[in-house]
Amino acid sequence: MWHRRGERDYWCCHQCQLVSVPVQQRISAADEKAEYDRHENTLDDAGYRRFLSRTFNALVERLPPGSTGLDFGCGPGPALAAMFEEAGFPVALYDLFYRPDSDVLQRRYDFITLTEVIEHLGSPWEVLSMLWQQLHPGGKLAIQTQPVRDQAAFRQWRYIHDPTHIAFYAPATFEWLARRLGAERLETVAADVVILHKPGHLADRPR
Repeated sequence: MWHRRGERDYWCCHQCQLVSVPVQQRISAADEKAEYDRHENTLDDAGYRRFLSRTFNALVERLPPGSTGLDFGCGPGPALAAMFEEAGFPVALYDLFYRPDSDVLQRRYDFITLTEVIEHLGSPWEVLSMLWQQLHPGGKLAIQTQPVRDQAAFRQWRYIHDPTHIAFYAPATFEWLARRLGAERLETVAADVVILHKPGHLADRPR
């Protein structure tokens, strides 16, 4: 066991450095949704737009015009998708609780975003490998989440206080994921934003 806080244990994988909460200590789906229902993130919230802009700006700079995307885990107010739509990038929406449209998970995209989503996933490898297959060659998988620094900092970290946060990623975790997925490149574009680049060239795809 890597750390204990109250009734929750945190285990660190020796292989990939993912820190996770055991299944039996996670809250129910109903309680999880109740937590999300308390969020008040909206498109007209300038602070929230600034927060999302770290992912938005990084992708816009790296995508051909008209690229299509998927906002995975968009929540009840898909502000990031609206930002992309405003910039001319069509975006599909999926959220387990608010937009459970399985049809969008059958399509392919030029980019996929997970902003403050991956820390909620009980089976991150299963989800990420599925999303990776949905990317066109040259596609971008953008992940925004606060990273694990070290064990001492983890003990004092307010991020672990959220009962819906059950998986925590170190830089080494993303390096492991990039190798396992077969990414051409792992790019750290901000302290809390990474982009995994799929081999190939988006510019070669007909629009």
